Amino acid sequence: MLRVFLSAQRDAIIGRTRLILVSALAPRRHAIVEHAIRSFLDETVEALRASPVTPDALETVGRSAALHGGQLQREGYSLADVVHGYASVGRAIHEVAGNAGLTAPEADLRTLRLCLEEATAQAVTEHARQREQSFVRDEQERLGELAHELRSSLGSAMISFDLLRTGTAGFAGSTAGVLGRSLGRLSSLVEASVASVRVGAGMLVLERVSVRQFFEEVELGATIDAAAHEVTLDVLPVEPGIDVEVDRSILTTAVGNLLANAVKFTRPKGQVLLRASSANDRVFIEVEDECGGLPAGKAEALFRPFEQQSANRAGLGLGLSLSRKGVEANGGTVSVRDRPGIGCVFVIELPRLTTVA
Repeated sequence: MLRVFLSAQRDAIIGRTRLILVSALAPRRHAIVEHAIRSFLDETVEALRASPVTPDALETVGRSAALHGGQLQREGYSLADVVHGYASVGRAIHEVAGNAGLTAPEADLRTLRLCLEEATAQAVTEHARQREQSFVRDEQERLGELAHELRSSLGSAMISFDLLRTGTAGFAGSTAGVLGRSLGRLSSLVEASVASVRVGAGMLVLERVSVRQFFEEVELGATIDAAAHEVTLDVLPVEPGIDVEVDRSILTTAVGNLLANAVKFTRPKGQVLLRASSANDRVFIEVEDECGGLPAGKAEALFRPFEQQSANRAGLGLGLSLSRKGVEANGGTVSVRDRPGIGCVFVIELPRLTTVA
């Protein structure tokens, strides 16, 4: 009987499933999937006690699989991982049974198929449900944070404008500076939001862009921001002929976010560098700061939405996430290199266009 075989060969089936999963999942991530497989095998053995399988037995299989599907989603597994996990255990049972020369009754095989179908369906359904809820929560949080930032900056701008309008403060004083910074922040938020929408919708307008000219365009705004933070911005000369094919607006937002982030976290009187280089068919745009370096293991976390690594909590924590999305939409990558105790170097890598003959 298949029930006896599954009980006796449980470890062999799990071992075979593990081998099948190796090609799809990193070894260190097998534990949760294997736990789901063990539960499935135990519940299938119970379901095989009755012929035909009872609705209660299938419900038990499905309920347990749903729990695992939700857990897999929270742990970062994809829907494909979920489906592959249950398909792999089915394949493993078939292979182990074939090696043992087992021919199971058709009724048992039908029960096994029903259990696999129910487990897969419920795990996928719960995974998709929690994934959708996660998207909704993230979107609500993003919109809430954006609304808060817009309201805060707009409020400061309106108060400053009112003081200037009534003559309470002069245009050369700190009130005008507050107004300027508030308007600049509003402009940055709007630009980042527009860039995010365009990247998400795939609305890119590609054109040939000279990196040398591009640096000249981004330097002015970044220099003003740096001066406001008492930071020196040095833009190193770029050799002629280094061109990329990108959406200029989205790349401007991406580099602008990196520069703003570098200026924000660099110590007063510190230095931020913007430079570019090329090697073979690649272009490298680097933003180097003096933020003091990164905590161990925190490099990748910087690119998560709403992630902020400093005690300075101003802003949404979206800049680096948007920079990565914008660069990736243009066919490039963004990485960070730590300089312990000194600062960071953010590196944008893009395909280089060949020189026009």
